[in-house]
Amino acid sequence: MEDRLKLTQDHSAGAANDTESHLQASRSPAGNSTAPKWTNGQRVLAVPSSSVFSPRFDLPLCRGVLEQEGFKIPTQDFEAPLQIALGSPFVRRFLFFNSNLFNFILGPVLYVVLWCAFYSTVHLYLVEATTDFWVLCLCVSLASIIFTTAILLILHHSSKEININTDIRLIQVNERLIRHSLLIGVADWVHHCTGTLQLFCVYWDLTPCLAGLTQALEDTSFVRNELQKKLKKRMSKLTLVIEVMHYDPDAISLDRDVPEEERPLLEENEDGNASTLSNQREETKLTKKLSLVPDPILPAQAIARQLLLTYSSVYIRLLVSHRLPSAPQGLINGRRSHCTTAALCLCQYVNLKVLH
Repeated sequence: MEDRLKLTQDHSAGAANDTESHLQASRSPAGNSTAPKWTNGQRVLAVPSSSVFSPRFDLPLCRGVLEQEGFKIPTQDFEAPLQIALGSPFVRRFLFFNSNLFNFILGPVLYVVLWCAFYSTVHLYLVEATTDFWVLCLCVSLASIIFTTAILLILHHSSKEININTDIRLIQVNERLIRHSLLIGVADWVHHCTGTLQLFCVYWDLTPCLAGLTQALEDTSFVRNELQKKLKKRMSKLTLVIEVMHYDPDAISLDRDVPEEERPLLEENEDGNASTLSNQREETKLTKKLSLVPDPILPAQAIARQLLLTYSSVYIRLLVSHRLPSAPQGLINGRRSHCTTAALCLCQYVNLKVLH
């Protein structure tokens, strides 16, 4: 596996060919003999998926490379939460069906389907004597191209928004990794008309962004009700679905209160009861929706931190794919970006998407 790693320097001459390596990691200039000095937005690691149709990542290998770069991250802060967030089969299927590779395949297929549908429909209502065949084919082709382009543009625009199935699931991961000055996101890296799904680790010091967004929230504290309306309007669809267990505690207490002489003598019966109880718990699993709208009674700094972590994954995804929106003038009281690789930093992005 070690030969799959390829560490790159930001200022090396061969940086253009690094996208074809199996594993990439960015380092600071080689003049530092001690721990490298990272800056906000600098890519530390990019890990491609091992499979195109079932995306998955070699997490132990990623953590080993991060340790070589000076980031000592325990397993419970990296591998365990990432496996929960991205290891489910339905998440891997979702990643494939929303990848650039699938959209590249979808375009021609969608055009052929629309062309056949338009031709078979229009041909029924037009008289052959009044319409030439080539004119009919030309009109159908133009209509198919227009509709196919419109659908692909809609899909491209929707990919710039926060994603419930991936970005929201990575919130808990970034909440742990931000203690180590890292943020993580999943994005496609398009090269030679092919897309490679990659897991990106980006260095990020949350302190300046937290201070900037907290100041912006405090400046609007006199219109608290208006701020809460904006948060509910922009974030009402952001929910996290979790599984909860529901069982009858009275039944368990009654079972424990049974006298010793009335209990079954054989141990396997007790095991069988435990197995039955376990099966009942599995059958009574419920789902619960947690809203990501910040509680209005929280202080401004707590709300700012929650907003930054909520939009951290989608920001990293747009940052590494160079699809961040342009920063309007006067954003965050005219303060400059806290990111060295983009004109729009995380707090400015949150301000643009939520507060404006």
